[in-house]
Amino acid sequence: MKLELRSVTKTFKSRRGDTRALQDITLDVASGEFVCLLGPSGCGKSTLLNIVAGLEKPDSGEVRMDDQPVTRPGRDRVVIFQEAALFPWLNVCDNVAFGLAAAGAPPAERMDKAMQYLRLVRLVSFKKAFVHELSGGMKQRVALARALALEPQVLLMDEPFAALDAQTRDSLHDELQDIWAQTGKTILFVTHNVREALVLGDRVLLMSARPGHIKREFCCVLPRPRQIEDHALVDAARQVLADLKEEVMAAAQEEAEHERLAA
Repeated sequence: MKLELRSVTKTFKSRRGDTRALQDITLDVASGEFVCLLGPSGCGKSTLLNIVAGLEKPDSGEVRMDDQPVTRPGRDRVVIFQEAALFPWLNVCDNVAFGLAAAGAPPAERMDKAMQYLRLVRLVSFKKAFVHELSGGMKQRVALARALALEPQVLLMDEPFAALDAQTRDSLHDELQDIWAQTGKTILFVTHNVREALVLGDRVLLMSARPGHIKREFCCVLPRPRQIEDHALVDAARQVLADLKEEVMAAAQEEAEHERLAA
């Protein structure tokens, strides 16, 4: 297995008291697999992704990659966030090459790799453009190229398309499926959108309301490339959505009770 999580638990402490974010998360992700984490807001999806990235430490349990414990961030795991977080003073090519420069790659190598991955995301013609000249979808494609240029083994994607309009998001679903097929990367993708999860994932892991745990697993065997409006996908989404609604309602009730006690 590429990733192994065993009994991962995480609690955050604050003046409002302790909040158990994750409870006994155990899962395996195979090499080259595309796994989507789906769940209501506040269920710990992003926290789990940060733990796999090495940005957070679990209170108990363990994360292993290639049978080695994950204790800190590393170039073998790269996170792509909802905001592209590009540098506005650098052009597109230099943004893609930035991580390679920070890692000490020589100029010729980092420019070659930057161009390689700009071709992959179809942005070569914008290599000299600056961030303010790009659409939201183009910014996320630059962020993806920057992550891929580091040649990580695992991509950790935290709702990267959530802020985009529907047409742009659908287009990026197509592109991400194509890039995944070409690169064979292992991808762990966080979303709250049921159809997005089913379009992209080999498996969809539904997380419960806080404290988050894996409530149910859905295997998606629909042929690729998938489209969000495919009839078979819409049918599959109905059952997942019914289960998700249960957890959304549970999360809302838990938050209302918390506010009542704090009043």
